[in-house]
Order: sequence, then C-alpha cells, then structure tokens
Amino acid sequence: MTETKTEPLAGRSAELAALAAMAGAASSADPQIAIIHGAAGMGKSSLVEHFVSRPATGTVLRAAGTRWETSVDGSVLAQLQRGYDGGSTAPSSVPADPAEAGQLLLARLRSACAYAAAHGADTDHPPLVVWIDDVQWADEFSLRALVFALRRLDAERVLVLLAVRDEQWGQLPAGFREFAGSAAVQKLRLRPMVPEHVVSLAWSVRALELPAPMALRLCAHAGGNPGYLLQLLQEQPDDYWNQWHEHLPAPLRLRDEVETALAGAGAATRALVQAAAVLESGCLLADAVALADAAGTDSIQDPLAALDEARALGLLKIGADLQVLNFPYPLLRAAVYASLTATERAALHRSASTMGDDEGEQLFHLAAAAALPDIGLARQLDAYAAHQAERGAWLSAAAALLRAGHVWPDATGRQQRLLQALDALVAAGDLPRASAYAQQVAGFRPGPLKEAVLGYLAVLRGRETEADMQLDKAWQQCNPASSPDIAAMICQRRVLHALAAQNGADLVLWAERAIELAPEDSPAFIESRSIMGLGLAGLGRIEEAHAQYGKFPSLKALGAQRQRVQLGRGWLLLAQDEHYLARDQLAAAVPTEYHLGSGRIAQWAQGWLARAEFELGDWDEALRTVERGLLQQERLQIQLARPLLHLTAAQIHALRGDADKGALHRDAARAPADSYAIMQLPAAMAAAFVAEAAADYEGVLRALGPLLQLDRANGMDEPGFWPWHDVYANALVMTDRMAEAADFLVPHEELAAKRGHRTVLARLAVPRGRILGAEGRLDEARAVFETSLAGIKDLPTPYVRARGNFAYGQMLRRAGQRREAADILARARDLYLALGASVYVERCDREIQASGLQSTGRRGALDFSVLTAQEIAVARLVAEGRTNKETGLELFIAAKTVQYHLTRIYSKLGISSRSELAARYRAETEEG
Repeated sequence: MTETKTEPLAGRSAELAALAAMAGAASSADPQIAIIHGAAGMGKSSLVEHFVSRPATGTVLRAAGTRWETSVDGSVLAQLQRGYDGGSTAPSSVPADPAEAGQLLLARLRSACAYAAAHGADTDHPPLVVWIDDVQWADEFSLRALVFALRRLDAERVLVLLAVRDEQWGQLPAGFREFAGSAAVQKLRLRPMVPEHVVSLAWSVRALELPAPMALRLCAHAGGNPGYLLQLLQEQPDDYWNQWHEHLPAPLRLRDEVETALAGAGAATRALVQAAAVLESGCLLADAVALADAAGTDSIQDPLAALDEARALGLLKIGADLQVLNFPYPLLRAAVYASLTATERAALHRSASTMGDDEGEQLFHLAAAAALPDIGLARQLDAYAAHQAERGAWLSAAAALLRAGHVWPDATGRQQRLLQALDALVAAGDLPRASAYAQQVAGFRPGPLKEAVLGYLAVLRGRETEADMQLDKAWQQCNPASSPDIAAMICQRRVLHALAAQNGADLVLWAERAIELAPEDSPAFIESRSIMGLGLAGLGRIEEAHAQYGKFPSLKALGAQRQRVQLGRGWLLLAQDEHYLARDQLAAAVPTEYHLGSGRIAQWAQGWLARAEFELGDWDEALRTVERGLLQQERLQIQLARPLLHLTAAQIHALRGDADKGALHRDAARAPADSYAIMQLPAAMAAAFVAEAAADYEGVLRALGPLLQLDRANGMDEPGFWPWHDVYANALVMTDRMAEAADFLVPHEELAAKRGHRTVLARLAVPRGRILGAEGRLDEARAVFETSLAGIKDLPTPYVRARGNFAYGQMLRRAGQRREAADILARARDLYLALGASVYVERCDREIQASGLQSTGRRGALDFSVLTAQEIAVARLVAEGRTNKETGLELFIAAKTVQYHLTRIYSKLGISSRSELAARYRAETEEG
C-alpha cells in the first residue's frame, strides 16, 4: 500500500521535540543520525517536512527512494548532489565504487557544512539537514556509499534523517540494517494516533468537532494510521461522523489499491481474502476455506500458499498457530468487502448461513444476503432477539432487532424494531450508538415505548429532569392491564430513576409495581428486586434489604442477570462494613462478555469495587480498577457512573501527594447542579477530599455545602453509603465553627448508633473528639476516640483507623499529653505509610516533632490480636520463610487460600509485604 503524505500534524509534539533536541546537538558539532520508522501512512514524511520547514532550519539536502529506481545504482546519491554547496553545479556522474562514492559524499557534506556556516548568522549555526525519505526503496549502491560517509562523520554540524517503513525493514541490505542498529543511530518510531489526536486532526482538516466516541471508533477502525484517517475525514461529509454506521468505510484510494492487489493475486488467494471479509476478523482459516468452496467462488487446494500470498500483499495476518485469520486494520476488511459485487456478497452470505451451529450468525448472514423484505426472516430475528434479551445479551438482541427492521416490509414495523433495538442498546450501556439512533426515534409518533426508551437514555446521560418528564409521559400513556410487559419495563426505568435520585421511598414503590407486573425470570423483575434491596437499606430496613437477595434462585440459574444481583448485593455489603464479601460480589459483577451483560452494570460495579478496595487499603488495585472503568466509560459515555469512578482516584492521588492528578480527577468528577444526586454526591466528595488533603478546610465546606440543599430524607444520609458527613463536620471544627459542627453531628451520630454502624461511628468520632478536646473535656474526648477505635479493631479498614488515630494524637498533643500523643501518632503514621498516604505521613511526623518526643512504644508494633487463629498460623509460617504452597501443605489448605489470608493479614496489620511481616513478627515475638 502507498504511504499517504499527510499535511496536518496532530499528536506529534514529543517527536518534534526529539528532532529539535537532535538539531540542537548537531549545531554543537555533534553529528546526529536518526531513523524515523513506522508503518505506511504513519506520517513520517509529514513529520520531517514540518520540522525542516521551520524558519530556523538551515540548508536541507533532500532525496527519496522510489520503487522504480531500486535497481538504478546511485539514484539517491544523485539527488543529494543537487545544491550541496549552496547552488554550484555538482558533478553529474557517480563513481563506480561505493566506497569512493561514499568518500566523495563525505567531502560534499563537509563542504556544505562549511558553506552553511559561512552564510549563516554569526551566533546561529543551524546544522546541515540530510533528509532521505522512503529509504526502503533506495538503491543498494547509494546505501553503501551513505553508510561509508556517515560512519566517518566526526565534528560536522550535520543532522541526518532517514525515513523507513517497518513493513519493508527486512528487505533492506544487511549492512545497512547492521549500521542502523548501532548505538550511533537514534531510532524514532511513529506510533499510531490515539483518539484525542484524531479529534485534533479532524479539527485541523475540516474544522470538524468529532464526538469522542466516534474518534475512539474511527481510531480503532484505521489502526491509528494518520494517512488513512486523513483520507476518511476528507472523503465523508461532516454530518456522517455524527451518525451511527454499523460498518465504517474504507478510503477510496485504499479500496483501489485493494482491488488492484486482489486482481493480480491468484484465484485461491482472492477467494480466501473475500471469504474472510464476509466472516470478519477472527474467523478460522478452515471456515474461510470452507466458505470459499461452498460459495463456488474458487476451490482452495493449497490454503497455506494462498495465505502466504495474502500476507505478502498485506491483506491478512495470522497468529503462530495458523488457525485464526485477521485483517491488519478493520478498514482493510471494509475495503475487501466493498470490492465484492452485490451478487458475490449475497452468495457468500447465503453460504455462510449454512455453516456452523450459531443461530444468530446464521440469521445475520441471511439478513445480509436479503435484497428484498422478508417477513419470515424478520420474525425469526425477532424471536432470536427476545431470547437474547432474556439472557441479558443486549448487544446481540439489538443487532438482531436492527436486522429484523431492515427486512420488515412496512415503516411501522421497522420503527417498532428500531425502538426495541434502541432500548437494548441502552440496556447494554452502549450510549454512543443509542444516542445516534435516538435522533431518528425522536421523530416517531408518541407512545409509551418511545417515551420509556428515551427516558431510559436520559437516566444514563444523567439528565434527571428530562428522564422524569419522559418516564412520566410513558406511564400516563401505558395501560398496565393490556400491556403488562411495557408497564413493567416503565416501572423498572422508574426504579433506576429513583436510585439515581437517591430516593428510597420512590424506589421501593416502583420496584414493588414492577415485581407485580413482570414475570419472575424477566430482566425487569430481577433488576427491580436487586435494586429494591438498596432502596430498603436506604430507608433503614436493613434486614428486609438482605432478604431481597435471598429470594433469588442460584446465581448460575440467573445467567447474565446475575450481574445485577451481584452489583446490588455488593453495594449493600460495602455499605454495611462487609468489605471482603462486598469486594468479591462487585468483582464478579464487573466482567461483561462481548455479547452478554450490561456495560451500565459493569460501570457501577467498577466504581463501587474501587471504593471497596480503597477501604481495604488496596489502593494500587483501586487505581487499576478506576483506570479500567474509565477506559470503558470513554467508550460507553455513561455519565451517571463517571463521578463515582473519578472520586476514588482523586482521593488516593491527593492523599499520596500528587496534587495535579488529584485535581485532574476532581475536575473530571464534576457534575452539573441539575444532575442526579448519585452524580452530585461523589463529585462533591471528590472536591472535598482533594481540599482536605491540601488542608484547605474552607474548600471542603464549599465543596460539600451544596449537598446540604439536597432532599436527603429518603435514604441519602443512611450510614455507610456516602461517608462525607464526618469530613464536613471536621472542616467546621478546623475553621473554628465548633457549635455548628456539634449540632450537625448529632442526628448522624444518633442514626449510626441506632444502626450499630461501626465505621461511620469511628468516622464521626473524629470531629466529635476534636470538639470535646477543644472544650477541655479531655476524659470525654479520650473515651470517644478509644471507644470508636476499639469498635473497628477487627475491621479491615486501615484508612479509617489511621484517620482516627491521627485526630486522637493531635487532640492529645494540643491537650499537653505529649508522650501519649506521640505513641498514637506513630500508630497513625505506620498505617498511612503502608497506604502510601505521604501527605499524612508528613503531618504525623510534624505532630510527633512538635510533641518534642519520640514515640515510647515500639514504632511499627503490630497488634496480632486483630487476627483470627487461622490468620495467626499463616502469619507465623510465612514469617518463618515458608512459601504459600508450603504454608498450605502445613495447614491443609490451598495455596490460593493462603494468599487470601495474607491479603487480610496485610490489611489488618497495615503492612504491605512478606518481608515486612517477617521482620515485624520477629520483633514482636522477641519482645513478647
């Protein structure tokens, strides 16, 4: 394929900076040689041309290899002869010997350097730039002479830039490859563009504001190749990129090149590539061969020979096992598919429909082969979609419904199927596709299904007012007696709406209606019951909440619907201090198979899983969970879960002293004032946690102040769900608003005590203990701290313990109890140190220093009383140097179980490694 020379430059700032650094070194008489390499179309030529076009660039000697002159000795050298000395005529002939030619080239380079220095500014001597493009097509004679000259550069002001395609690297002479691999030559690889670069490219080419989801999809389609991306952006109208297309096109030039390549290929190779295009990337070689034979295009007698030719043409790639066929980029598959005539496509799809046992694949191929409406096929697709929806395979259901609409004979039926497909896409959480189809649906006539689907989409977009209006209209237009399925669906959407609004009363009301209307095995029934548990918990009906999850059959029997149950149960367990069980449930709810499950559920599961990992002290894993969630969020564009994901990252980075990253996630967590409470709460908490880490307590009050205006009467303040009240009260204390803090705390303390919620009581003890200490009521303050810390002694919550000990130590120091304060602050310091919370490690150090004493207790002494008997046994054996396997054999448990116990041991003791456990265990036993 021919490389496209791209003019606009996007996403190459690092590469330009690298070239500038090389030029600077070359200006100091340190000659620089660089290989700029990458795949065809990566913009190697554009990068260098942009660089050498700068006003500060001196003399540039240009040359380029070409396919047609690879056998013409000296063709590249002849190009370099022009203008080597500022305009004089260069010798017209090239010496017969490469070494002699290289010697002559070296002399000419030195002469050109001298000329450039003589005619440049007194204080500015830019280097001579030797720029050779498409080195893979340079003649061997020129390359040998070039290497001869470059190896002998000494103190010349020369910058040599050589562009090479990765695909042809192996075709270069061995001597040149050896030289290029030496330490004297720098390598600058141009990597594929990332989506934000595609956005910049679209703006520079067409002043087009490319939507982020489309940029992501377009980037994957073209493999990040700037040449292909540029062609696609230039060839399609602007409004094309604001719509959804099942398959993106291939650039016209690439299609021509593919057609030319296929026309020149053998019949078997052509048949293999075309069959693979119909089956799509990831098909088996055996299936592609069978399809080509069944379609009667051409029989492939020697599949490996056909495969070798297809690979040589750059049309297919395959793994080491020679089983699975893939196209290098999706758009290559699109180019091959576009090269097929309508008759060829239909024949291949009909033949493909007879292969394999997958009903969906068979139906999809039949739909692709259909040239006219086919009501029988449409009804088969409808039935398949219904079955997939029951399994929770929303993406597969949506695809079947869209295909059914394509072959349905009338407009009314097509609209009905598009509405159902849109609903399935929203259920899957694929908002970019759903939003594109929603533009078409908006023009349909009113009806309960239309309003319910658009309301559902508004919920996931975080648009509370719009969702409320749409869902209200849907319920008003629905007749539950005649359409119980539609009514149940609307109720389920109302349940989600109430959950997002954090209104437990409404949630339970609509969940009960959905459960009455929907079949027990339906998604509406299962999800409504799952979420109903959260609504009941928000109303303080904790036992009833847990009982909801006990009413389900086995998770295995629920299929993909178990994801909803696991999320609801995990969320509830986390709020109830069952951290390990919560983590396990939430982790199980995260994976979503390609055709099964909901991206919406996975987003929430990742958000709450990160919170569970934060509470357990596994902050590194929490950040990894957030990263995975945000990658998915970028693709799905589900706004509802965005603030929760950023909350954990903002808090961890702020506590670890990375203010920039903390602020970045704080800003990304922001939610509009009219958005759902479930967005406003984590957004405000992220801002408050970042401010608190910076000791900006006025900032904490500003961040959390808007939450006071929310209607929190129906579950928003239930202990364990949104722990911000202690942070707000603490900020009031730290800004000398003691009376206000004391009044604010009372209802939350009473509710936490009524629920027996230990971590919330420990959190609230921090501002209460500070208030009592400031009032001189030292014994009462001491009792508050001691009681709250004893209450969480056996909970794996190192951050809550650290926070309590830090406040306790501060209070004691200010009360003049310096020795006791130093010991307690040392405990807090050790916990913060294990978490990597450097901000508070430093604060502990300052407090201890201010006490004028060092801790009299053993720094880092471990409290093994928090461990179970099994955990103590594991700790002892591991501390003695046993491996997990050896420990398991000794205790008759599996090695995985040993690792599970170790994770709990590390969390409970506030340590992070086997070596730390061993050292501190020995110290404990020696002093014991």
